[in-house]
Amino acid sequence: MGDIVIKIEDLSKAYRIGLKEQKSDTMGDAIMSWVKSPMKNFRRLKNLSAIHERSEDDDIFWALKDISFNVSQGDIMGIIGKNGAGKSTLLKILSKITDPTKGQIEITGRVAALLEVGTGFNPDLTGRENTYLNGTILGMTRKEIDKKFDAIVDFSGVEKFIDTPVKRYSSGMKVRLGFAVAAHLDPEVLIVDEVLAVGDAEFQKKCLGKMKDISSNEGRTILFVTHNMAAVKQLCNKGVVLKDGTNVFEGSEAEAVNFYQNNQQTNDHFFHDGPLEAAPGNENIRILEFKVSPLSGEAITINSGFEFKLKFYNHKESINLDATFELRTVDDIVVFHQGYNLSSEKNSRRGVYTVAGVVPRNLLNAGVYTFRLIFGENLRYSLLKIQDIVQFEILYESLTASNYSVKPGIIRPNLEYRSSFETI
Repeated sequence: MGDIVIKIEDLSKAYRIGLKEQKSDTMGDAIMSWVKSPMKNFRRLKNLSAIHERSEDDDIFWALKDISFNVSQGDIMGIIGKNGAGKSTLLKILSKITDPTKGQIEITGRVAALLEVGTGFNPDLTGRENTYLNGTILGMTRKEIDKKFDAIVDFSGVEKFIDTPVKRYSSGMKVRLGFAVAAHLDPEVLIVDEVLAVGDAEFQKKCLGKMKDISSNEGRTILFVTHNMAAVKQLCNKGVVLKDGTNVFEGSEAEAVNFYQNNQQTNDHFFHDGPLEAAPGNENIRILEFKVSPLSGEAITINSGFEFKLKFYNHKESINLDATFELRTVDDIVVFHQGYNLSSEKNSRRGVYTVAGVVPRNLLNAGVYTFRLIFGENLRYSLLKIQDIVQFEILYESLTASNYSVKPGIIRPNLEYRSSFETI
């Protein structure tokens, strides 16, 4: 075991629900904001000053609560957990994007983070300019970046567009270049969130290989958040399981995956009961409800079929809004990936949308399944991705039937057979 490079002690992060604090990117932005809207900003300042006068009964959401663990040099730590477990919040604190409410973190060496598409990129700069900008932020000289530049471009596969402004890149191109920059500019600690899911299967395999290489051959430390348990087993040597903002397990990658899967409880209905801004999602989309229910009977079985129903709040007006439903097995095998256009003439409205789909009887085999939701604009620009919004089980026959004797395979269609016989 190498030296400890990441030390986390009693780390907690709290958000006050309902308090909208708008931050300015620069001092100039702040000054212009006060000049344009002095009364609005005075009220905001008054609200902020009243925080400490509120009682302990105010609505406070703890995204992280007393997280403690260490990561040694050369470790590839898989961070596992359902949506809302605190994974992304933890990575943002480690990347110094946000500050903890309490607790301490100590990180030895330079940190490169890839938390979302285009992280750290200036959209108006070209891919080349952003590469040099990121290297400079990491403390590298121009000569050091020059030595790495060709390797970065070659790995990313965007050589034809390297002198094009990043704002014209697709999501996949941003991820490829972002990962290439983060992995090649010699960070001591590399932090990678679920963004690799945007890339194609070949590029994902390439990224996993690169992370394995810089860990084993160069002694780099990697924190890797993913819902792909197969990737955790393949890449990582350690694992931490988060649940409701706390770390409930720490051990080897195999032990962590087994703990996570064995302690998953099927839940075919998600319902948000609280302020809109506290619902899962972001500034574009907030998930209000997702429900999976049988077409007939009390339980979802092979021959019952099922309906899935989504209710969400949309903040984006005048766009072509779409929702994609991706059904996966518990082993992370994609069963189907289908999109649905909610508006097609840039006529989306701010408010609550409901959409439902039906999976017919005698199609899927018994087993445990999860839904991934992807919201986009023009089936291209991603607005939100939500993993494992529900996890549900398809039973063999009924609530009392056992699934232990289920035949292998993802589908279980009710096929029609014909046969014949003749003597010779």
